[in-house]
Order: sequence, then structure tokens, then C-alpha cells
Amino acid sequence: MKKTLKFLTIAMVSSALLTSCYSYTSVVGKGAQGNTQVTQWNHYVIGGLAPVGVSDSKAMAGGAENYTVFTRQSFVNGLISGITFGIYTPTTTTVTK
Repeated sequence: MKKTLKFLTIAMVSSALLTSCYSYTSVVGKGAQGNTQVTQWNHYVIGGLAPVGVSDSKAMAGGAENYTVFTRQSFVNGLISGITFGIYTPTTTTVTK
């Protein structure tokens, strides 16, 4: 019994520590032509199921026709999500133009 409990504890701790932050990139037009970046947080609740406030990448690009959108859950976003037990789950969007 103790061996099984120890194994389950190690498995749970390992799975919590080995999680990764997800990210995805979208290229609009020819992609970023410079290195100007605008960053905003996106706000979700219930594990990301219900958006509360999501950034508008087109508005963040400021009228540029060629830009790259990079959305990710950073370490800080994941930390906040963990502290709130997934009730509040933010992500970060960066537009490079």
C-alpha cells in the first residue's frame, strides 16, 4: 500500500512539473518586417473555456499589412492559472510588425 501511494505521489508531482506552456504563431501577409512588438494579455475563465477579454491582433498591428501574431501561455500566466485552480486562465499575445 505504501509503495503504491509513493508511486502515485511521484507520478502526480512529475506530471505537474513536466507540463509545458502552449503557444501558436499566425503569420499575416509576409510576416513581421521589423522588430516592433505590442503585447497584451487575454483573459479567460473556467480553464480557458469562456473568454472575458481577448486582444484584437489586427488592432494591435496598427494598420500594418504584414505582421506575426504569437499567442502563448507564459510561466506567469500558468502560475496565475494554477493559483486560481484554473478559474482564471490568462494567455499573452504578442504582435510583431
